[in-house]
Amino acid sequence: MERDSSRGISDEEDGETSRKKLRLSKDQSAILEESFKEHNTLNPKQKGALAKQLGLRPRQVEVWFQNRRARTKLKQTEVDCEFLKRCCENLTEENRRLQKEVQELRALKLSPQFYMQMTPPTTLTMCPSCERVAVPPSSSSAASESRGHHQAIVPVHPRPVPVGPWGAAAATPIQHRPFDALHHRS
Repeated sequence: MERDSSRGISDEEDGETSRKKLRLSKDQSAILEESFKEHNTLNPKQKGALAKQLGLRPRQVEVWFQNRRARTKLKQTEVDCEFLKRCCENLTEENRRLQKEVQELRALKLSPQFYMQMTPPTTLTMCPSCERVAVPPSSSSAASESRGHHQAIVPVHPRPVPVGPWGAAAATPIQHRPFDALHHRS
């Protein structure tokens, strides 16, 4: 039988013996598990020594290790699948939240009250170094330029100017229709 195993013939393919499921004692299982923790694959020498210690054929030890690796991989796949499901759920929720926020912003953009509350911001610019609203330089403010760019900063709006979602657009001069920058996605 050992000779058949070394030629690659498994118990199932060997017509002389009927196929029996290997039943391991608790001690054998414990030793195999301990061995697996140390090395999840065995070289032929380790396999032979372990088989001798357990009173099994090397092929039986080899098959046990293959099955154990398969079970480990399956468990890891299940863990990964659960993790990815949670990620997907979180991303779906985040997507819903962002879609709702976009709808609210679009509704706000279309609201006539929104435009009435805004003062025409055509003369305002954003200071790129400090991200504050600044009055653009003019001929009458040449003297104040020599004192530094922060001298020209004036609080124009009683509420803060949002910088967040528009990023680079906030550093450029603000135009009559502030939402035009959002329509550049073509």
